[in-house]
Amino acid sequence: MPQAMQPASATAQVPRQRLVGDIETFLRTAIEQLTPETAELQRQPGRPRILPALCLWAGLLVCVLTGFNSQLALWRLLSACGLWAYPLFAVSDQAVYKRLAAAGTTELERLFDQISALLRERLVPYCEHALVPWAPEVFALDATTLDRVARKLPALREVPVGDSRLLPGKLAGLFDIRRQQWRRMRHVADPHENDKVVAAAMVADLPAGSLILADLGYFAFAWFDALTDRGYHWLSRLRSKTSYETLHVFYQDAWVLDAVVWLGAYRADRAAHAVRLVSLRLGDKTYQYITNVLDPRRLTPLDMVRLYGRRWDIEMAINLVKTHLNLHLLWSGKTVVILQQVWAVLIIAQILQALHLEIAGRAGVDPAEVSMALLVQYLPFFAQRGQDPLAFFVEHGRTAHFIRPSRRIQRNAPEVPPDQIKPLPPDVPLLRTSRYAQRKCGRGEQRE
Repeated sequence: MPQAMQPASATAQVPRQRLVGDIETFLRTAIEQLTPETAELQRQPGRPRILPALCLWAGLLVCVLTGFNSQLALWRLLSACGLWAYPLFAVSDQAVYKRLAAAGTTELERLFDQISALLRERLVPYCEHALVPWAPEVFALDATTLDRVARKLPALREVPVGDSRLLPGKLAGLFDIRRQQWRRMRHVADPHENDKVVAAAMVADLPAGSLILADLGYFAFAWFDALTDRGYHWLSRLRSKTSYETLHVFYQDAWVLDAVVWLGAYRADRAAHAVRLVSLRLGDKTYQYITNVLDPRRLTPLDMVRLYGRRWDIEMAINLVKTHLNLHLLWSGKTVVILQQVWAVLIIAQILQALHLEIAGRAGVDPAEVSMALLVQYLPFFAQRGQDPLAFFVEHGRTAHFIRPSRRIQRNAPEVPPDQIKPLPPDVPLLRTSRYAQRKCGRGEQRE
């Protein structure tokens, strides 16, 4: 395990090493755990492969790590510059292109899962246990469209500007807020597909009681009911013009309304489970949140405002992937090669997110106060000087402004006095027959 991934107590006992070298060592160890090319493949008729799969994926990851941005750079690394202790491979650039096009993404997805599992374990000392401590896990759900493929690629020069071949789809992601790690990622071929289509698969097999944050792109009565039925907690903004019927008011004044409501006041479209609505007047704006956490002492209005604000974490993680790791620069017009680049970027992003969280944990600051952009920018600089970037960020981060006050907007809400909360009467109904206005929820259009 590289020095950067070890708890602070162990770090002081380990000699300082070059961080980029550490990440490469970490990657190399993980890659070598992949299933090697089997004896059956080696006994197949025909000429043996010159370039082993292990070296192909290792080279791809090193290209992402070091900022290269083309398949040609991968070919040069393997055939001319050299990768780790492996020999130079006498392959043409076309051979590398064809090999990538035929290789698929299975091995890279397995590597992503292996590294993610290892990092989840190693990040336990640094994850934010105080964030909604009653929930086993806290996740944010979102999707991002992959950037349009450049028409300068030879295979696409004659493709019309509006052709769907220039749109490589989008990524649906589930982000672990406490560990600052991608828990699950899925490619959606159609960039225009409704985000809710793959939503159920994205949250499958999460620990019971997990809390899910999602934006208005996932707003749907059927979706909320499905999450509640599966034993998950959720928090969302209320979509404007959504009708509701008030069942009970916990608390109300000029600035705060905390109540239990039915979503959907009309018979044609209504949710099955009662939910909690919190409406807050902050300055000249009103913010409305809904959740299936019905106990106002368990999740206060202030908790809801601050927790929903953490949904911005997934936006920042997407920014790391698309901007700082150059996923906006696609190497190919072939879908399979684009997805290989996507998975390689996600693997490097997982490691960088782990370093970022460790720095925050060791410095005793909120992760939002540690600049991810500067971390990515200065990693090579410290590596060339033989310094440990993590130690520098922790020790000198404030004076060098690597650690600085976060610019993230922090909204506050009035605290409701617990003794003024009116308990929910036991005879208030919390379940009714649903009707989803011809929107199927996977269990039929109606339910009791």
